[in-house]
Amino acid sequence: MAERIFAIGDIHGCRARLESLLKILDADINKKEDMVVFIGDYIDRGPDSKGTVETIVRFAEQFPQTVLLRGNHEQMLLDYLRGDDQLLYLMNGGGRTLEEYGVSKGREGLENIPERHLLFYENLLYSFETEEYIFVHAGLRPNIPLKRQSQQDLLWIRERFIYSSASFDKTVVFGHTPFAEPLLEADKIGIDTGAVYGGKLTCIELPSRKLIQI
Repeated sequence: MAERIFAIGDIHGCRARLESLLKILDADINKKEDMVVFIGDYIDRGPDSKGTVETIVRFAEQFPQTVLLRGNHEQMLLDYLRGDDQLLYLMNGGGRTLEEYGVSKGREGLENIPERHLLFYENLLYSFETEEYIFVHAGLRPNIPLKRQSQQDLLWIRERFIYSSASFDKTVVFGHTPFAEPLLEADKIGIDTGAVYGGKLTCIELPSRKLIQI
């Protein structure tokens, strides 16, 4: 079990903020004892999605205890590349990311996406569980075990999870829904603080719940 876990909220292409945050973590984390969990939504809407992914890939290569979760935006990109739900992705800020990769809205130029980035997207996890926490991008549908949760809910759910009074066996750490400040409840921790909308990029250290924000 990791001594400490550092969970990082939604980045959405804000590469400069991410790199500032990782510099702080690099000076503090123990590569043998600590774990870093990225909560998903690395791309779209921000100024440098491609560079953000490259930064995370390089970080994960240097820090073995890195957990990379899938956000709904990564799923939308994968669906787009397969020829599915293309309009949905474009409506959610995907056009800029495609341009960064040199892919047209007609899907020409798919070969321009680096293989390491494709592997990154395809290997992202839907959830990650420890003895005390469940990490997931969007949340959980109440009263359903983790193994029976739908991928749709893990990536997209909002109010039915956030405002539920149902008890969760473990503390759920999630992103997806932006808050002005992190949501810190007994069994829910929300760490999307709207970095791409002018808010902060948030990292929480567990179990202390110490916040690091850029």
